[in-house]
Amino acid sequence: MQGIDVTVNKIGARADIALVKIKGYIDTTTSSDLFAELSGLMNNSTSQFIIDMGGVNYISSAGWGVFIGEIRNIRERGGDLKIVQMTPDVYEVFAMLEFNKILDSYEAIEEAINDFDISMGLDITKSVSRKPVPIEKDEVTISSPSQKTKERATERKTDVKLKKRWTTTVKPRANEAQLPLAEKIKSIIIDNPSLGLLDIKKELNTQRFGYHRVNIFKLRSILKKYNLETKEKRYRFYRSR
Repeated sequence: MQGIDVTVNKIGARADIALVKIKGYIDTTTSSDLFAELSGLMNNSTSQFIIDMGGVNYISSAGWGVFIGEIRNIRERGGDLKIVQMTPDVYEVFAMLEFNKILDSYEAIEEAINDFDISMGLDITKSVSRKPVPIEKDEVTISSPSQKTKERATERKTDVKLKKRWTTTVKPRANEAQLPLAEKIKSIIIDNPSLGLLDIKKELNTQRFGYHRVNIFKLRSILKKYNLETKEKRYRFYRSR
């Protein structure tokens, strides 16, 4: 097995989010180096992380432990860690271990940036500069010896133990009343994908979502835009979260 490549850039409206792009495998050998990289960023006052795993083919329990083990410390500093662009195989394990109850995940980097910017009170509807800003140590190549079949099998057996250890960590809930309308609708669908248009409309007009009123035609248009216009599609979206 080959090693992993880790590239770090600063992104976001304030260039204060660390985009950590990882390619390769995250196993027992490479996870310690990845941990050291994240710790170094945290020691330099970085508390907001987006982990791009689009190039990760395999992650062991030790790899997940890097993220799950540090999330409490990161959130105590007022930050967060979000994972983006997981491959289907990686996401399947992520969901199976119920790490989606601890860590936020997104299909696109831009979605994670928006979430961070909203949490900081920024108006994402306005034009802001989001050009990636390279930091001094912008690339780290970590070598790794070949992965042994027995080692990987042993690591997979410890996944359940890892899940039980960290599922007590709860991710903070955003102020849903301040979310954009589309995100409010998505939150409602995630809670109950069986709701029809009228039910979604009624739910929007509650204290939770800031008594947001929307006509049925606009609601249908937004659902269609995000490919959520039918209950079947809303269930598919619900299962993917």
